[in-house]
Amino acid sequence: MTRLTVFLVCFLFPFLGLSAKEYELYSPNKMIKLQIQENKGLHISIQHEGTELLKPSLVDISIDGKNMIEEARVRKVVRNASQQVVRPVIPIKSEVIEDKYNELTLKFNNRMSITFRAYDNGIAYRFSSDLKKGKVRVDKEILDLAIPDSSQGFLMQEKDFLSMSESPYICQQINTYKDGALFSLPALFQVKNKFIEILESDVVDFPGLWLVKNGQSFQSEHPQKALETKAGPCYYEQYVTKRASYIAETTGNRNYPWRIFAIADQEKELITNQLVYLLATPAVEDDYSWIQPGLATLDWWGRRNIYGTDFTGGVNTETHKYFVDFNSRYGLKYFVLDDGWSDACDLKKVNENLDLNELSRYAQERQVGLVFWVHAYALKQDVSGYLDFLQSVGAKGIKVDFFNRDDQDAVNLFHQIASEALKRKIVIDFHGICKPIGLNRTYPNVMTSEGLIEFEMNGVSDWANPQHHTLLPFIRMVAGPMDYLPGTLNNAQKKEFYQYGDRPVGLGSRAHSIALSVLYESPITMLPDSPSDYLQEDECTSFLTKIPTVWDETKVIDAQIGKYVIIARRKDNTWFIAAITNWDNRKLQVKLDFLPIGNYQIEAITDGINTKNRAIDYKKVKIDVDNQTVIPMSLEQGGGWVGIITKKH
Repeated sequence: MTRLTVFLVCFLFPFLGLSAKEYELYSPNKMIKLQIQENKGLHISIQHEGTELLKPSLVDISIDGKNMIEEARVRKVVRNASQQVVRPVIPIKSEVIEDKYNELTLKFNNRMSITFRAYDNGIAYRFSSDLKKGKVRVDKEILDLAIPDSSQGFLMQEKDFLSMSESPYICQQINTYKDGALFSLPALFQVKNKFIEILESDVVDFPGLWLVKNGQSFQSEHPQKALETKAGPCYYEQYVTKRASYIAETTGNRNYPWRIFAIADQEKELITNQLVYLLATPAVEDDYSWIQPGLATLDWWGRRNIYGTDFTGGVNTETHKYFVDFNSRYGLKYFVLDDGWSDACDLKKVNENLDLNELSRYAQERQVGLVFWVHAYALKQDVSGYLDFLQSVGAKGIKVDFFNRDDQDAVNLFHQIASEALKRKIVIDFHGICKPIGLNRTYPNVMTSEGLIEFEMNGVSDWANPQHHTLLPFIRMVAGPMDYLPGTLNNAQKKEFYQYGDRPVGLGSRAHSIALSVLYESPITMLPDSPSDYLQEDECTSFLTKIPTVWDETKVIDAQIGKYVIIARRKDNTWFIAAITNWDNRKLQVKLDFLPIGNYQIEAITDGINTKNRAIDYKKVKIDVDNQTVIPMSLEQGGGWVGIITKKH
């Protein structure tokens, strides 16, 4: 990673602030104002161009039975300004990120401090302590969010802390959420015509942040430290049966997680927000060239839908070679051996129908990397030993599933697995996990994660639908890459839809499904269908497999939350443009003025004339364009449009 850094530092005493008990911090462009009041703790408020996005809200942290900020006084104020250029190891949205902010640190007389940063697209803060003692107990962290009345919420409500963030978003006025309701992050609020989204980053040796509705506010909540667990009925998930009265036991000398308020004047600006990534601890400088993004196939449903072969589909060597051959034909990087390749609780008990050594040899010859599904708590039994075993049988990656927790112990397990896998040059898909917390910056081998309703849920529900698809880029994707599994060619309109766990159906049109591969971000993007299905649809498959999984540049052309999204992305000299709509048909006019001067051709897949009746109907077109061209897009209900733009020679 390359950085250019400029620091401006000055040390001020409290009386040089707005007053002894009041401080202000502005974003570099002066459009965002953070106001901090010292009064029995700290109360923060946020304005954007004069619009109050957050009313005075209490922030504090309780350690060993004391509210640390309430009982302290500011002894020193430190102001910094920083401008950096960050080049991500894995460029998810762009190859360069500007990291520009103004910073204010309040140092208290009890060895506590709090640092605030103001960016042009958000506010962040974190506590730090230098208590010079071994271990401390953190009772709770206090964040009492006073969102202005009549604001709109876009929130994921959860039953309890044992969750993998796979619930539908509830979009309604904030005063209509029930008291006591529990919400996982990210949490998005629309305040008048502006947006503020609550996220976190750099969560280390600490539980994840949740929100609970309490009267007129949303208060922070954390899962308390687990004292006892038991195995559950599903793949031996770990259920907490006894918790402590505190949320973490940790060192007294440390930085705590960043609390982030992503801010946007228009909702489309949220899609390019990268504060979660920027605020995470950077990776150690090293050679990461072995980390290869790319498309993947997986055998979870695919092995059940093999046809036109002389062998029976299933967990066996023949089926897996079939996947490898398909990957090799279309240039796909990875093949995921999902659940069933081994005993779920003992990874070394390999399925007797599977010759891993032969499969590894076969895949290596064809330059296809093997990724192995593993159960999180099976792996926990011997992280180093199991990873050594997987490496010995040719693993290039692991798909770790069923964490279903983000208390302190679970978060520590995230870090342990990521660190040990990094040492062995193994990439990771964190499945069955909470929202991203910046791990992909600290450990560049963490390529993607779940923590959302994605395509597989359509085997048991209709939740992954075009309405949901037009929410994800503004909420979950702001936190980090999403293992959604786009690109199914098994498409359906509402009236065609059915639930079948062994072959999920993608709601929305064929063009809509392929467009998701451009709209959604995941350095490893998994294609869910059987190779047999994709081979029957070579025209769409050939198009789909040309779409990259990482990007040099991203431009959000237009977007309205819950309605439609239009995004253009560049990889090298090729542009990709995609649009989707919710269940409303929609006509759009899209300017191509982001293109450099020159003559281009678009190869596009659009909704067909009969898409409203049969979602699989599509039309492939080629159009000559330049940067003055306006493309008319006609999207049917649940429809889409996706094009590859190349320069003509």
